[in-house]
Amino acid sequence: MISLGSCEKAVEKIGEDLVIKAMTDGQWKITKFTQNSTDITSNFSGYKFQYYSNKTVDAILNGITERTGVWDGNASTMTTSANFAGAPNPISLINGTWNITDSGWTYVEAKQTNGTEVKTLRLDKQ
Repeated sequence: MISLGSCEKAVEKIGEDLVIKAMTDGQWKITKFTQNSTDITSNFSGYKFQYYSNKTVDAILNGITERTGVWDGNASTMTTSANFAGAPNPISLINGTWNITDSGWTYVEAKQTNGTEVKTLRLDKQ
């Protein structure tokens, strides 16, 4: 029983390490963002995101860090979260927990539902 528990924790750690490696290897760009089925991707034009292994993330606008936030990812629950405290739109729209609907080494698609509001996004590695 003890070895099974240790094995499960090792598998979780490998999953977490892979999420961190995938996210921190390069910058990301929002290539699709909808809010209640309205495409507002253009609001993120010029932004790139740099994720770090210490779970911080920079929102970079035209090469200049505009805001630093925190992020997390959970491979077992297929969720990711971000919080840019006090950030204006559009960056504040990223805040909260997102359910990952599809992903690969170079992209993530996710959905967030808060009451009647539904947001979807796609991030692509640059």
